[in-house]
Formats: sequence, C-alpha cells, structure tokens
Amino acid sequence: MAVVDTRANFSTPVVQKAAGAFEENIPLILNFRPDVTVQSVFLRVLGTALVLSAAIMWVLPGAEGDSQLVLMKLGMSIFLLFCGLAVMMMNHPDARPDAYFDPIRREVRVLQKNNKGRPQTVLRRSYDTIGSVKFRERTVELFDMDGSPLMRLTLASNEVRHALRMQLSGAVPISS
Repeated sequence: MAVVDTRANFSTPVVQKAAGAFEENIPLILNFRPDVTVQSVFLRVLGTALVLSAAIMWVLPGAEGDSQLVLMKLGMSIFLLFCGLAVMMMNHPDARPDAYFDPIRREVRVLQKNNKGRPQTVLRRSYDTIGSVKFRERTVELFDMDGSPLMRLTLASNEVRHALRMQLSGAVPISS
C-alpha cells in the first residue's frame, strides 16, 4: 500500500496562486502634495520672518522702563511666535493626508493623522462610486459621478502609475 503525501501537492499551487494574485493587486499609498512649491517656500519664509520678528522685538531699543509697553511687547511677541509657527507648519509633510488604494476591498481611503499620530480614515469611496479617473504625466485625478473633482494626487514614478492604472482598469472608467 503506497502512502501519498497530499499536503505537499495541495498546498504548493495554492501558495503560488495567492502570491501571484497579490503581486498583481498590491495596495498603493499615494501622498497628497502641494501643486505649487513656490507657495510652500513663501509660507515657510513668512513663518520664519514672523518667528524672528518676535525675538527681534526684544533686542531693538525702545521704552524698556514702561511696564505697560513691556506687557504689550510680550503679548505681541507671543502672538507673532504662534502665528509664525502655524504658518510654517501648514504645508508640513506630516500634516498632509495619504490616499490608500485597496484592491481587495476595491476602495480608496483617505487617511489623515490624528492628534496621537495614528492614521484615521477621513474619506472612504468604493471604486463603483468613482465616476472616472484621468491620468496625466505626473498626476492622477479622480472625479465623482457628476464630473466634479474628488482629488488630485502626485505620482512618484511610472511604476506607481502603471500599478494604479492596472488596479483601476475594469473598475473605473479611465480617460487619458
């Protein structure tokens, strides 16, 4: 009587098939990036100027003896410091959300970091509810069913563009 090991014959093709399916449908995470880098540079320069002006206010001469003026300087320097920090942090990379394209659930999720630094789902859309997708040279635009824009994402490379196009083909109308 021959003993046949069916576990080896049964498990090997299943593992190969699952690995092949995962390679074809890998999840993609794309970052929201500002369209204009000049705006980002301008805001950082403005924020730095506000923070420096808060410090320079105390170095410049003028009415050191008057207690009411010193109190106004203190209030103004704290205001300038916080405004400068806020302006500098507006376009910080950690403040931008991420778009997660999930091929298994066939949905796109927008994840934003909460106060504790953990990603939290802000928007969840099924591929069936996306009207169309337009691929450009370095960006991809997602449109709603009525044609209004949902989001514009910057693509890091041609490989990411190709993987996203393959994932969305058949599920969402693609226009070039």
